[in-house]
Amino acid sequence: MIAWKYSDAKLCGLLPELAEDANKYTRGKVTLVAGCSRYPGAAALAGLASQRMGAGYTEVICSPKSVNAVRAVSPSLVVRSWKGLSSGDFPSAKAGHPSAYVLGPGFDAASESCQKLAFTVLESACSPLVVDGGALAFLATKRGRKLLRERFEAGRQTIVTPHAGEAARLAAPFGFPTDDASELARLISLAYGVTALVKGPKSFISDGETVAVMDEGTPALAKAGTGDVLAGIVGALLAQGLDPFDACVLAATLHARTGRLAASELSQRCVVAEDLPRYLPLVIRDSRRRAIR
Repeated sequence: MIAWKYSDAKLCGLLPELAEDANKYTRGKVTLVAGCSRYPGAAALAGLASQRMGAGYTEVICSPKSVNAVRAVSPSLVVRSWKGLSSGDFPSAKAGHPSAYVLGPGFDAASESCQKLAFTVLESACSPLVVDGGALAFLATKRGRKLLRERFEAGRQTIVTPHAGEAARLAAPFGFPTDDASELARLISLAYGVTALVKGPKSFISDGETVAVMDEGTPALAKAGTGDVLAGIVGALLAQGLDPFDACVLAATLHARTGRLAASELSQRCVVAEDLPRYLPLVIRDSRRRAIR
């Protein structure tokens, strides 16, 4: 299948407009279930990115041992422990108060407690959901596939954001070939009932029928934590009402351009994930200028 690319004008048109009477709830709430005790930074990076991408309210639910570390990164993040988290902690969005969930940045794929949390979120989150990082490993299990099928049948939108290795793991239960990232994105989308964003220097996005390509990647983004930033960007765009396919294409493009802009000042070698939320606003501003030219 031929993958197509969004124009700058189309990308700019996707950026959510801000109403004059907006408040933090109408601008969208992102709830991240992320950051086990070993990886609190992943939750912090995703949270910061969601704020910079325009979410009005970002909540991080993380390991008890990660709470203080995440709070220290930004006083405007709402942070609480995931101890005792249950299905009742995921209410349906109220009218006029859009929301989205991000699951998995900083999850330990070998942890039974992380797996249990992931299944709780998959089962309970009614709003659009991004599954990233360590939580992707749990989707390939029998229980994970069943919960995704139930989400699909209930009309609950789900996005998965695997890199090549994680995509191969999702492909394994079905025996899908992994040598063509474009086709792999399409097959994962169809098999799991999700929108798939397969990340790489060229990223491919598919809803099972259409495939889009984002070909602006840079080696500057080949650093730990940059994927967590991307997950936060996708979650913020979902919370602001974007369709999952459009949210993935726009997020991947802004993420890549942010890496390039950071590298232009810091060098490809020296960019780190925490630089990206600082440069993202400049890329968003430039995106509007590109569309006008």
